[in-house]
Amino acid sequence: MRVLLAFIGMMCASCAHAAFTETIITRPLAPNSVPQAMPVPSNTQALIDKVVVIKSTRQLQLISRGVMMKAYRVSLGKQPRGAKAFEGDRRTPEGFYWVDWRKTSDRFNLALHISYPNVADAARAHSEGLNPGGMIMIHGTPIDEHYPEWYFASLDWTDGCIALKNDDMREVWGLVKDGTLVEIRP
Repeated sequence: MRVLLAFIGMMCASCAHAAFTETIITRPLAPNSVPQAMPVPSNTQALIDKVVVIKSTRQLQLISRGVMMKAYRVSLGKQPRGAKAFEGDRRTPEGFYWVDWRKTSDRFNLALHISYPNVADAARAHSEGLNPGGMIMIHGTPIDEHYPEWYFASLDWTDGCIALKNDDMREVWGLVKDGTLVEIRP
């Protein structure tokens, strides 16, 4: 009898939920439009659930529940077009990863390690007899007395990593926790 009542209750709940389901129709953004970020609330650290890097626009976005909360300008590998195929190709990977650990770096200040290579990256490289590489980071810029920070922000200079200005990196470091999903798009 309890099973029958539970079944009837579930049916009523699913019908009631279906009556309030709303279809959302979206349209693509105009080619020249740039998405606007939402203001970042003070408790954002718990809210950021995804980092999206869009290589073609050199942008890193912090996403919370599908909404972009903040965006930053980034520099990429010296060969920015195409996905990373093997160690030393100086390309930034493309695909889905996560922040798996972090460190302070003598060369690049703060650094968040991403879990490159994923299974597909490793299989592709090994099928060609190549080492997929690793140590792909989201990191800051060097403090160099010969080159100011703005110099690094104006070009693609890494060996495949994603680099931000140091102030931006400090902010990302505080907002993104280990285990956060990272999607890198072409």
